[in-house]
Amino acid sequence: MPRRLAITVKGIVQGVGFRPFVYSLAHSLNLAGWVKNAAIGVLIEIEGPDSDIEQFCHYLSSQAPPLARIDSISQEDIPYQGISGFVILPSDGGERDTLIAPDMAICPECLADMRDPNNRRYRYPFTNCTNCGPRFTIIESLPYDRPATTMRDFTLCDACDAEYHDPMNRRFHAQPNACPVCGPQMAFNNNEGKHVSGDVWQLADSALKKGEILAVKGLGGYHLVCDAQNEQAVKKLRSRKYRWDKPFAVMMPNIDTIKRFCLVNDEEEFLLNSRRRPIVLLQKKKGEELAFEVAPNNARLGVMLPYTPMHYLLMEQQIALIMTSGNISDEPIVYQDDEAFSRLAQIADSFLINNRPIFRRCDDSVVVFAADKARLLRRSRGYAPEPLSFNKVNQSILACGGEQKNTFCLTKGKKAFLSQHIGDLENLATLESFEKEIAYFQKMFAISPKVIAYDLHPEYLSTKYALDYPGDVKTIGVQHHHAHLASVLAEAGVSEPVIGLIFDGTGYGTDGHLWGGEVLVGNAVSYSRAAHLDYVPMPGGAKAIREPWRMALSYLAATIGVEGLGKHSLVKDFPDNWQLLWQTTQKGINAPLTSGMGRLFDAVAACCGIGQKVNYEGQAAIELEQSIIPQTANAYQFAIKQEQNTDGYIIDWRPVFNSLIEDLASGQIIGAIAWRFHEAVINLALEICLILKEKLAINTVALSGGVWQNIYLMEGTIKVLREAGFEVLSNSKVPTNDGGISYGQAAVAAACL
Repeated sequence: MPRRLAITVKGIVQGVGFRPFVYSLAHSLNLAGWVKNAAIGVLIEIEGPDSDIEQFCHYLSSQAPPLARIDSISQEDIPYQGISGFVILPSDGGERDTLIAPDMAICPECLADMRDPNNRRYRYPFTNCTNCGPRFTIIESLPYDRPATTMRDFTLCDACDAEYHDPMNRRFHAQPNACPVCGPQMAFNNNEGKHVSGDVWQLADSALKKGEILAVKGLGGYHLVCDAQNEQAVKKLRSRKYRWDKPFAVMMPNIDTIKRFCLVNDEEEFLLNSRRRPIVLLQKKKGEELAFEVAPNNARLGVMLPYTPMHYLLMEQQIALIMTSGNISDEPIVYQDDEAFSRLAQIADSFLINNRPIFRRCDDSVVVFAADKARLLRRSRGYAPEPLSFNKVNQSILACGGEQKNTFCLTKGKKAFLSQHIGDLENLATLESFEKEIAYFQKMFAISPKVIAYDLHPEYLSTKYALDYPGDVKTIGVQHHHAHLASVLAEAGVSEPVIGLIFDGTGYGTDGHLWGGEVLVGNAVSYSRAAHLDYVPMPGGAKAIREPWRMALSYLAATIGVEGLGKHSLVKDFPDNWQLLWQTTQKGINAPLTSGMGRLFDAVAACCGIGQKVNYEGQAAIELEQSIIPQTANAYQFAIKQEQNTDGYIIDWRPVFNSLIEDLASGQIIGAIAWRFHEAVINLALEICLILKEKLAINTVALSGGVWQNIYLMEGTIKVLREAGFEVLSNSKVPTNDGGISYGQAAVAAACL
């Protein structure tokens, strides 16, 4: 019996070859009707024999294109019309409820086209199809059609137009479709913006071999590029970019090359080869090495494979290229051409550019495989703006995130749209990027937030933005570490109370002090502070983050007294005015109290002579972790004490420092001290969780906060907790650092509603 169905498909179903797939599927089953893009998704009307309709509906979800993500399929019987043929209709507008695909790496078929001398796209750096290529960074509005992208000014030639209208071609309705005749073109310019004639790839290769720095226009912005084996070139890049120690990401041409320099397990190889193509943090292999300045004093290397045709062409004659964000340190990645020539000319010697506009900036994503999971440390290209799952609430929420590693999060129904990495909100350029992207997301996904969630720190620019948000909105302040806890629970879909080990450097506490070594009990609705590291002053305030010797001074003086410290050899590494600094600290002058676990790591590292002063966040702690040499001796020990006038506990670090001082005095090697300290923190995590389990009958533990980027600490803690029978939750889909804060803020706001 014939029937006709109206079908609505929602999810990532535009720009991924879904309409061509539906067209081909309908023709293969001899069904009639039409398909079109609409603001809410893809609309289909299909008619024919009932059995064929059922088969069509089955294949619609089971054989969807590789980049598609179907969230829902709804269908309704409508009157049978008895028509013939199946067509693709023009797109509709209307209320938007569709999704946008992230930018994805070039597919194997397009790579083969580009490498085939007989193919008209041979060596064409903008080759793509419905299974790959740019999406998020070129889309200006929905529905997703070529006029709504930055490809609108490139008119398809006859050959590309024929592909675009051929249902049997994988470029059927591929919106960024292009070729050398009709598409974008590459160019090579000097740093004054003047065109240099010649083969752009030969010019780029020659410049790199001479040790020059290139500014290269990619998918979501400019990269600064140089030969990662050329020590002088890398030093020059560091000097010009004002990025002194922080590791650079590296691109290598293939997996075999990566394995020359790094240890790669199966899971890491899968991540490297995935369509998302993130930067993957890998263990360096001893032996053949890149220039020391690529990742100084770091046992890991951030590596990625080429992900655009342009990258494959650039890498043809190269072993390893630094591929770092095109910016001055701490500023947003540059993505517009005029800005590139004005901002990057002081860094780059030459520019490898193209005339395809980028609509929005988007940095590379960073992933590490640890404790049996791929864990995002920076969620950006390849992942954003694909939504995360969320508990449905009737009002849309805008969560503004924190200050460091900022992201924002917008919610709509059961979806949470976590933005790409914005950066540190410490300057006007990053704030403007933050505000602009919020406006884009609201327009793109048709979200008008009625609830604004923000961090409690009154001086964060994201907080000030939230409190100044126009219109009739409800504002909800969310404590920083509660947001960390909620991010884990929302990711795992858990609503019951858990024990949260929330360890980071700094977060504004409800008592006005700076928290960071927190043991919370609760869920997204509410929490209590069950335990925390004992407070210690931060001499000089935020300056102590950049100069960890100040934290060492604070912990040591609080442990053995300033007189004892004055007789100790440790002070030889302190500046001459350390006693004056401690006097002002004791008077409470610019010396906020902190319970930060990150500050404790800084202090221990500085005592060991590691990172007395640092050039990037977490540097001292990272180098301390990487100095570990496993021992058989006992670990240090914290003391857990009942807090006065509360049901909570104070974690006393003084026993740790007494043992540390003894080890340093006896000449113990730094690797052993680092091991004893890390094991102490692991044992502390287990001990406090056992106390709270017995007291509260809670058997689930959540880990979040930037300190858990420490792989030794995370893997060791998860191991001992699981062995003790705990269920352990931790971030993986969102960063455990402050890049996941906005998702947690949204979860708290939703729970409050």
